[in-house]
Amino acid sequence: QVHLVESGGGLVQPGGSLRLSCAASGLIFKINVMGWHRQARGKERELVASITDAGDINLADSVKGRFTISRDNAKNTVYLQMNSLKPEDTAVYYCYAEVKSTFFSSSRDYWGQGTLVTISS
Repeated sequence: QVHLVESGGGLVQPGGSLRLSCAASGLIFKINVMGWHRQARGKERELVASITDAGDINLADSVKGRFTISRDNAKNTVYLQMNSLKPEDTAVYYCYAEVKSTFFSSSRDYWGQGTLVTISS
């Protein structure tokens, strides 16, 4: 079993910054991809950013130039630095990881519990 623990959400004014962290623990052989999705009230969950173990990054168009994603493979941790935040960034942010628990196992997706980010003056 793998657990993802997120931290760093909260309330910030428009134009402000927040940094989200997500640490994976448990039976982990390799984490192929780590990333963040978000879900605003009344909307579908959407991909925000992802990063592979090789460092390849995918960012949603809506956050390019404002958000950066990074990863510490030694700590099984992914970070989302969010700058120039807008009210439309308000959402619950969910961390996810595509994990191989052993050399022989298939990869499986795991999700964190979510952390609320609110952008408001």
